[in-house]
Amino acid sequence: MTPTAQTLTVHPVPAMGAEDVVVAPDGTVFTGTEDGALWALDPRTGSTRRVADTGGRPLGIELLDGGDLLVCDAHRGLLRVAPDTGAVDVLLDRVEGRPMRFCNNAAVAGDGTIWFSDSSLHFGVERWKDDFVQDTRTGRLLRRDPDGTVEVVLTGLAFANGVALAADGAYVAVAETRARTVVRLWLTGPRAGERDHLAADLPGYPDNISRGSDGLVWVTIASPLDPVVERLGSAPMVLRRAVTRIPEALQPKPKHTIRVQAFADDGSLVHDLDVPAPASGPGYHMVTGVREHEGRVWMGSLHEPSVAVLDLP
Repeated sequence: MTPTAQTLTVHPVPAMGAEDVVVAPDGTVFTGTEDGALWALDPRTGSTRRVADTGGRPLGIELLDGGDLLVCDAHRGLLRVAPDTGAVDVLLDRVEGRPMRFCNNAAVAGDGTIWFSDSSLHFGVERWKDDFVQDTRTGRLLRRDPDGTVEVVLTGLAFANGVALAADGAYVAVAETRARTVVRLWLTGPRAGERDHLAADLPGYPDNISRGSDGLVWVTIASPLDPVVERLGSAPMVLRRAVTRIPEALQPKPKHTIRVQAFADDGSLVHDLDVPAPASGPGYHMVTGVREHEGRVWMGSLHEPSVAVLDLP
């Protein structure tokens, strides 16, 4: 297990909230920001260019065959985006006749099947703290087949978030942010249909997860465990609702941290990168997106106008 990491390099982008990252085969890094823009970063020069505007709030980003991007837009649903032309097509914005409230993250199988999360039936991205503190457990994991058929696969998740697939397709994993777990649903083999945990009792609250080029499942730890939030979990619902109505300055806040972990398919912890903030230059905190690509770990943050990268030792 790797306990620490090398020096973090921060690459600014032109807008706030670079929540997720994905790396194309040519090394281009894509991210999306709170103004609806999708950006392409050249890691050699640090330059960025705007490639599209979703008209919503892009969160999770994945690669599709042919160079297009799959974007989980918290406002607009599942989108297909062509970075070369900026064209945006809506693949899915309603499930069972109802608009998705909080499309969050996805993973794409080799046959084009899309596994994706809808974090809450009650609150959108602007009110994520309401769902988190109230612990509504209305998150869902869904599947969109190549023919467009959609199925709700798991319900009752405690803020469903990041999604990743086993390299061989044996399971799909989804992070439960509020429960501090990564749930695993087996898809093939003798355990098909069974549900267990790839990781449980995490040291903080996971956000996006992804399968790295190293075959590991990388998990963000957006904030360390918060004793106040944990105590609220067993408080009466009237108190939990009251907390989200008090002034923002008095509400529980994510603690500043830069941390990601990586797990093997057997659930063993391989890397635990707990990174000190840069001593100079742009600050960084609250890692919500992670992508390991050829020995480099790229990170995004819901609360930063930048992405960051470190080289594995």
